[in-house]
Amino acid sequence: MKNNMPLWFDAGVNLFSDRFNSDRDAVVQHARNSQVSELLLISSDVAESTLNTDYCLNHPALYCTAGVHPHYAGAVCSDWQEQIEVLLRSPAVVAIGECGLDFDRNFSTPEQQIQVFETQLQLASQHQKPVYLHERAAFSSQIALLQQYAGLTGIAHCFTGDTSQLKAYLDLGLYIGITGWLCDNNRGQSLMEAVSYLPLDRLILETDAPFLLPKTMTNKPKSRRNEPAFLAEIAAQLSSLTGHSLEDIALHSRKNCLKLFQITAGEHFL
Repeated sequence: MKNNMPLWFDAGVNLFSDRFNSDRDAVVQHARNSQVSELLLISSDVAESTLNTDYCLNHPALYCTAGVHPHYAGAVCSDWQEQIEVLLRSPAVVAIGECGLDFDRNFSTPEQQIQVFETQLQLASQHQKPVYLHERAAFSSQIALLQQYAGLTGIAHCFTGDTSQLKAYLDLGLYIGITGWLCDNNRGQSLMEAVSYLPLDRLILETDAPFLLPKTMTNKPKSRRNEPAFLAEIAAQLSSLTGHSLEDIALHSRKNCLKLFQITAGEHFL
């Protein structure tokens, strides 16, 4: 990596998406070549949590979550909690999730989602792990549950809300995950206004690859597939909206990731 360029940490990659099946290792290498020094792989269920954990253990500076997405809350097996707890022993697993509530599509019933989410909040509290939060059309319910777990740390993954919602998450001590949603002039207007209230010490950048390809890119890939290598595009949009330099954005976002996910490995230098 070039020493005169800032290092990045992509805190949201769906590496076991089918869209990465043909070139998964190459995507990781492309990220490395683009100064993205660490990746956090997102898990949606026990099976993907296991895939991510095994992959990270064989790739330095890759980390992952372990947990159950609200879409799959209704499909958990009887011993899913025990399986997640086993994975939490791995040094690769640095957060619990992707967990939360999604009342937009309700692929699982709200009751199932709440039960599985509460279990994961309890696990996070017991194991002192941050939560990796998903929320759609369920903000008031999610905030109410989070408020019951004082001292919990975590990230509002792929935050797409408005200023009041951002401030509510900040009041809970959470970090805010910013994706290519910020680069969408049609859907991202509320977020564009909200980021001016986001302090650098709570900022975390993530691509959510292969989704949310930044629309501000001038040379978009024909596949329209997002990659960790494009993380700096989000930072450039944030810089234009807030006036923060790319260097400050890179430094703080990566530092926040290392702090939140309790990564202290010797190869990681600020």
